[in-house]
Amino acid sequence: MDRVQQMKQEQQYEKYVKQKTPKHNVWANMFKAFLSGGTICFLGQVIYHYCEFRELSRDDCSGWTSLTLVLISVLLTGTGIYPKLAKWGGAGALVPITGFANSVAAPAIEYKKEGQVFGIGCKIFTIAGPVILYGIFTSWVLGLIYWIWGMVA
Repeated sequence: MDRVQQMKQEQQYEKYVKQKTPKHNVWANMFKAFLSGGTICFLGQVIYHYCEFRELSRDDCSGWTSLTLVLISVLLTGTGIYPKLAKWGGAGALVPITGFANSVAAPAIEYKKEGQVFGIGCKIFTIAGPVILYGIFTSWVLGLIYWIWGMVA
């Protein structure tokens, strides 16, 4: 009798989980990611071409483009718009420079009430910290492999 009850409970639980699990449209999500990421990249290209129009060097154009995209991302994060964009656009809103700026600004904004040191200072890299850590570590490992490959070849 216990086995039958257990099976019924498992079936009820599976039914409950299926009802509560959100349904995702993969094609719609990919389109939204493409649209949001493409829009961010298009904006970056517009900024870059504007800098070229102002006759800046390539390095200066790249620097101003990065700086402007980070500034826009932080401002949109501070006003609460970027999280909505990221929720709608998914991975497309995580275009590296704007997504990284958002990941640094969001905890700083969230924990500012705890003070400069224990709030912002301690929490600012909670999301970005692992990205920085594993990015540097991976770069080091790949650099070592490249160096060894150069010695052998």
